[in-house]
Amino acid sequence: MRKIIATMWTSLDGFVAGPDDEMDWVRLDEQMMAYEQTLVDEADILMLGRITFGDFAGHWPLLANEPRPESGDISTVYEMQRAYARRIDAMRKVVVSTSGEVADWRNSDVLPTISRKLIEQLKREPGGNIVIYGSVSVINALSALNLVDEYHLLLHPIVLRKGRPLFDNPVKLELKSAEPLNSGVVLARYEARDDGAR
Repeated sequence: MRKIIATMWTSLDGFVAGPDDEMDWVRLDEQMMAYEQTLVDEADILMLGRITFGDFAGHWPLLANEPRPESGDISTVYEMQRAYARRIDAMRKVVVSTSGEVADWRNSDVLPTISRKLIEQLKREPGGNIVIYGSVSVINALSALNLVDEYHLLLHPIVLRKGRPLFDNPVKLELKSAEPLNSGVVLARYEARDDGAR
């Protein structure tokens, strides 16, 4: 059965963005991009909320199809971002939208609502994992139904004190691994604990 993996860049105090949705504190480096690439290479479906889907659709396909500059220094991170962009552009996308009014992006299906039945059908299909980026409302709706299998949190060495929190409600987690990156970010992988005590 497929796993649902929710991955998120967060501050140490659990915020995914500042008060004005700013994310200028994110430390993107080669190690983080290598993680992101492996994550999507092992997945078959990208699940997103309508707003995150629109942001992704307006950025990643353009980068995936951007001609490589003929001259000048090209950073390793930029090349890794292009490889990542090509992968997610080709993946199947599932966008959760009650209105059905979503950005245009190839290989995309609209899911009108999050229900246990629909999500469990997706999970039972053969293939790789389902990855969720951003889309806090989607993550919280799935968490409430105990349908997220793993949470991969990229914990940045910053305390924001206010902003947009990742979780709306308590979620019990079991640490699987913690990997410090050279940037100071810690990649913490957790399994969801479904013990009825959330």
